[in-house]
Amino acid sequence: MMNRTTFSTAAGVLVLAAMPALAADDELLVFDWSGYEDEGFFQAYIEQHGEAPEYAFFGNDDEAFQKLLAGFRADLGHPCAQMVERYRDAGLVEPWDTSRIDAYADLNPAFLASDIFEDDAGTWFMPFDIGTTATAYRTDIVPEEEVQTLQVFLDPKYAGRISLPDNTDDIWALALLANGVSDWTQMTEADFEAGADWLRQAHQNVRAYWQDGAGLAQLMASGEVVLAWAWNETPTQLVADGHPIAFEREASEGSSSWFCGYVNLKDGPGSEDKAYDMINALLAPESADYIVNEWGYGHGNLTAMQAMDPALVEERGLAEIDAPVLAQVPMDNTMRTRMAEEFEKIKAGF
Repeated sequence: MMNRTTFSTAAGVLVLAAMPALAADDELLVFDWSGYEDEGFFQAYIEQHGEAPEYAFFGNDDEAFQKLLAGFRADLGHPCAQMVERYRDAGLVEPWDTSRIDAYADLNPAFLASDIFEDDAGTWFMPFDIGTTATAYRTDIVPEEEVQTLQVFLDPKYAGRISLPDNTDDIWALALLANGVSDWTQMTEADFEAGADWLRQAHQNVRAYWQDGAGLAQLMASGEVVLAWAWNETPTQLVADGHPIAFEREASEGSSSWFCGYVNLKDGPGSEDKAYDMINALLAPESADYIVNEWGYGHGNLTAMQAMDPALVEERGLAEIDAPVLAQVPMDNTMRTRMAEEFEKIKAGF
């Protein structure tokens, strides 16, 4: 979720998910995706306090939510948009005091345009990172014309050579798009069944379900995997490393977009003042420059994003496209739970 490919490993995520991972400022604990401890994101915090905060890591959104629900305590959390309602309704978070957030007026209002994120009680979510999920492929092996449709993931020619995300939201975004659905808030029972059937077919071709950019990048760099449903981080990094990788966002059925951000976890063990210092560092223009240039993701600071070279934004896979886009916005939690449960069955071969 760049150099997330440099910093994250699936094994590390599993081992470190429930305990502090870095001995640093013990007055602030951030519960985050592995890789986001990259100090390029929060240099202002280090300059202010002389050291980075402490981190604990999780592997995916569902795991993070369950650990917090079970009593794990931290000061800041980093869910993606579709999880914020669950955090709020479970009483895990408290509103931000926006008067203490320097860049609040510069945030992209599109990523706060929901009463899930802002309501009469306050602002529950600070949008930080923005990305896209689409087809990454080895240009020396997979012909460009074949990735013009998402049905390429069902092609038996690529059996054992594709990788799909071990992530409820991204995997279902693919399945729904492949069946002509680009708004999952309007998903019907028939859409759910069709998506599940499609994923069962795709499962037959899967070499591995990737959990982070590091693992996927290694698989694609080696040629073990030639086709993947990937975050735009992966092609950004692999192309920079000289590998023959392209990112097709304009398949006829489309691609997906997502955004994540930070929440103020209730009853955090550390300093509330330092939590605000950290948010101010994360939302600063310098952080926006870093995430776009080094990671390939977009940033919640709209003013900073608008100041960037449009060619760079397009190169990173963040520009507008001429194809459907399934936005991973909040959805009905009952349906999302069903999606997660069904995906676990599919991975297990049922």
